[in-house]
Amino acid sequence: MTVKKRIPAEIDRELSSEQARAYLSQPVTPEEREGVQDLVRWFCGRYPSPAERLAYVRQAYRRWTQAAGAPSAE
Repeated sequence: MTVKKRIPAEIDRELSSEQARAYLSQPVTPEEREGVQDLVRWFCGRYPSPAERLAYVRQAYRRWTQAAGAPSAE
């Protein structure tokens, strides 16, 4: 399966309760933790104030919902 077809298949897949529990019971690795911390540091540096962060999220949400074909909430 090509990457182009695999990504939507992964996004839309359904997990059983057991599969979800098994996934969520795994500890976060140090590499995953560092990756998240790097992203938070970048985001907070790029959008230093809470107002800037909220403005970004509102704009991004609008962009995501429009791309998904959802009706605008405005």
